[in-house]
Amino acid sequence: MELRFILKQLILPPGGFLLLILLAWLLWAWLGRPRLASLCLAIGLAGLWLFSLPAVMEWAGRQIEREPALAEGEWAGLAQRAEVIVILGSGREEADPAWGSDQPSVTAIERLRYAARLQRASSLPILISGGLHYGQPPSEAGLMADALQRDFGVATRWREERSRTTWENALLSAEMLRGEGIRRVVLVTQAAHMPRARWCFEQQGLEVVAAPLGFLGVPNERPLGGWLPESKALWQNTRLLNEALGLAVYPLLYR
Repeated sequence: MELRFILKQLILPPGGFLLLILLAWLLWAWLGRPRLASLCLAIGLAGLWLFSLPAVMEWAGRQIEREPALAEGEWAGLAQRAEVIVILGSGREEADPAWGSDQPSVTAIERLRYAARLQRASSLPILISGGLHYGQPPSEAGLMADALQRDFGVATRWREERSRTTWENALLSAEMLRGEGIRRVVLVTQAAHMPRARWCFEQQGLEVVAAPLGFLGVPNERPLGGWLPESKALWQNTRLLNEALGLAVYPLLYR
């Protein structure tokens, strides 16, 4: 497993907040620093609470999800605006007994379902980009291409199976497409991931038609108006924080 995955788990919620709570115990019990310990404990507990609130998740989603959804009336016209549909990988579920093998993650299936409808409306060919999850085969692109064919009846023309990051998704996909003389793509990924993904693909000289899905910053009926903690919101807020950090860091690393 790559070091960057381990660091992300330690830094992003809930890992980062749990480490603060552990640090508070060490400061109190071993180092005799009650004030600093109380501060760490307060930040850790407050962070866990805030990141578990759907209301916070919806607000954060509205700040990050900048690209509007494609109206269904635009789908058929995509063939005049682009030359290929590019679907980005999104992890995998390992060794599911129901299937007898690894499967695309829930978010990857959402992307496949949406891309299948876009493909039927536009007849554009499909490229799937996604390398080895935690360095182990099969590739995300391979799993997704198989699901796209078997479950949605849509073939994949290109598989990019080496990428490990969104930047590499763009870099390696662009290499494949330039060999075919293709420069205009419909990009399919989650709405929160789209700003970072679009930036990466445009840095490779590609023209991007954004096709975001899975919007989080939309109103939903929830108990107490979204101020009641939910475990799902903690996961969603963590993904949004990951995208916010990516938007800040990627231009420094890759421009």
